[in-house]
Amino acid sequence: MKWGKKSKKIEKELCLKGLFQALGVAGYCVLVGVVFWKGNSWFGKMDQFWGPVLFLMLFVVSVMISALMVFYLPYKLFLKNKRKRAIQLVVNTALWLTGLVVSGLLLMIIM
Repeated sequence: MKWGKKSKKIEKELCLKGLFQALGVAGYCVLVGVVFWKGNSWFGKMDQFWGPVLFLMLFVVSVMISALMVFYLPYKLFLKNKRKRAIQLVVNTALWLTGLVVSGLLLMIIM
């Protein structure tokens, strides 16, 4: 009986952690989106070689930051031989991110 309650508690905890990780990635994407949206007015039009270089560097940094937000905790769980929890956390984060994207698209359609 206790094992069942502990399992439900762990599942709920992993679900919340997945939500927070997804919100972190979404928040970071919003910040990068604002930079893209307002970039010309903040930095001026970039007709130089450095514009594409900076874009690619921002892309690489964004991938690293997103990967750290999504995979660091599952990596630690995996090393502690909690593989099932690690996989479940990645799946929960992916599901929450998918839900956020779908919600955003629906909001854009409605507005």
